[in-house]
Amino acid sequence: MEAHLSFRGRRALVTGAGKGIGRAVAVALSGAGARVTALSRTAADLESLARECPGIETLCLDLADWEAVEAAVGAAGPFELLVNNAAVAELQPFLEVTRSALQRSLDVNFGAVLHVSQIVARQMIAQGVPGAIVNVSSQASKRALRDHAVYCSTKSALDMLSKVMAMELGPHKIRVNTVNPTVVMTDMGRINWSDPQKSAAMIDRIPLGKFAEVDDVVNSILFLLSDKSAMTTGSSLMIDGGFLVS
Repeated sequence: MEAHLSFRGRRALVTGAGKGIGRAVAVALSGAGARVTALSRTAADLESLARECPGIETLCLDLADWEAVEAAVGAAGPFELLVNNAAVAELQPFLEVTRSALQRSLDVNFGAVLHVSQIVARQMIAQGVPGAIVNVSSQASKRALRDHAVYCSTKSALDMLSKVMAMELGPHKIRVNTVNPTVVMTDMGRINWSDPQKSAAMIDRIPLGKFAEVDDVVNSILFLLSDKSAMTTGSSLMIDGGFLVS
């Protein structure tokens, strides 16, 4: 992200920060001057992140554990910036969706966003400071995808939750937006879309003819966190190369 986007003196919490987009956001925010707390349930990922970026503080938590999250996030704050990036993708055909896959997806993709945002927003309000929340959604919230019944549904729910949050938190000067990427070339994205036949079918539906890179998403998140988007709330920023217009 451009250096003129400074977050110096601001405190940020990033969930799902052990790998991929969340990790890149945590590193970028730290580089732009923010005091960052990175949350992940994988201790090894947090340890490597702390070695890479020594200024980042870490929290090792399973977001489905509400009591542990309430205590740890509450003690780590207050924060002025929040990126809800953690998510799971339990891909199953509709007729084979299991209760456990449904519950885990609801717990992480929806419930954890609501809960963490409650904790952080209450801190913002108590401190009397403006804040910004960015929830990482997906193009899957807008378009049905095969074997994505649960994932598409939880991301659609996340989009609507974000709009309600924007409505209710706006009077407290807290902005809430989503980013909605297409396939992103994280390490996992490269593995999952390495089959040329599978990737070609998706890329053919993207007018720009390519998948998103991690920086495409990071740059959009930092913009929405920054004062340069001061009049933007309740919006979904599509990072899909035009997928939804085709």
